[in-house]
Amino acid sequence: MNQYAGLSERFGTPLYVYDLDEVATARRELFDALPEEFELFYALKANPHPEVVRALREPGTVRACRAEISSTGELAAALEAGFAGHEILYTGPGKTAGELDEALRLGVRMFSAESATDVEHIGQAADAHGVVADCLLRVNSVTASATTSIRMTGTPSQFGFDSEALPEVLPRLRKVTGVELAGLHFFPLSNAKDEASLIAEFRHTIALAARLERELGLPLRFVDIGGGFSVPYAVPGRRSPYPTLRSALAATLDEHFPAWREGTPRIACESGRYLVGAAGTLIAGVTNIKVSRGRRFVVLDAGINTFGGMSGLGRLLPVAVELDDSRAVDRASLVGPLCTPGDILGREIKVPELNPGDTVVIPNAGAYGPTASLLMFLGRPAPTEVVLRGGEVVSASRLEHHRTPVSGAGRV
Repeated sequence: MNQYAGLSERFGTPLYVYDLDEVATARRELFDALPEEFELFYALKANPHPEVVRALREPGTVRACRAEISSTGELAAALEAGFAGHEILYTGPGKTAGELDEALRLGVRMFSAESATDVEHIGQAADAHGVVADCLLRVNSVTASATTSIRMTGTPSQFGFDSEALPEVLPRLRKVTGVELAGLHFFPLSNAKDEASLIAEFRHTIALAARLERELGLPLRFVDIGGGFSVPYAVPGRRSPYPTLRSALAATLDEHFPAWREGTPRIACESGRYLVGAAGTLIAGVTNIKVSRGRRFVVLDAGINTFGGMSGLGRLLPVAVELDDSRAVDRASLVGPLCTPGDILGREIKVPELNPGDTVVIPNAGAYGPTASLLMFLGRPAPTEVVLRGGEVVSASRLEHHRTPVSGAGRV
């Protein structure tokens, strides 16, 4: 924990620290785990910090990532980080006419479509710009392989075309002007529990893509088979290794798409948390210690407004803090400063013996941090975010939220 003492004294707490060297390592490890021909999208929802996004685009010892976004805010972050429009995949079930207009104006030409009306909206916007947009039809498979992890397919969903309904809807899609049906997009699960589960899901996805191409008579130029790569979230640990993934993917693709090595179709994966999760650390200050009916509470200056705002999904808690072997270990609940009983980061977890003025260190906090939190709740300042490379501070910044007037005010 001493490595962060100087940073917390310099910048205060709560404080996020992102290590770009660790981002580069994660990118190399994931590219090494994939066949050489694969493309890789970085999902900005995991962490849209411009320095982090820029590090994933920078050429280095391995290939650069492309960007996967689902809002004009993420589009602005991707462009600020140096991505060009043609390097970006725009996804999401609720793309508005205004968002599509802005994306196309800024050069985006590939979209993942979730429904027939989504394809039609993309086509209308592309026609207005005098361009043709590539559409990847996102598929919600009626079946799945993995039964654990966060399932994103196999149930009724706002995401994707139901695979069994595609034959019926495809004639309607073929009539849409302004788009080319360029391929398929899958995202069946998130954070797979192990390599075997991930490989099984990818095999199922690739086989389904080949079957749909054959049955629909839809030549595929591009297939995004999704992600599911795992890293611990806010607890100690390392990224999952994938020693057999490359060979398993290559063998499956050889079976179902014999020309994939020559680019027919181009194959991509996507990842958010795996690329950035281990690169981030959250440092929180202890403001108070309280005992209530025999239970100990450590009150931090970081709560669900700073970290874990997605905890309502039931997926992200509890956190664990790094322990110093030289200090006694206590058990307590970590709570934040907000006026809500839901502001809990961890219940009855192991912590060092703490006093007001101390700090705690939460590892693997580089994904789904400030921008996935209840950042504006109670109007508390956002945490400072510090970016390191080679142990040196590259940038230090804080998100600010303010109210901006819009046109249309006056008598109703």
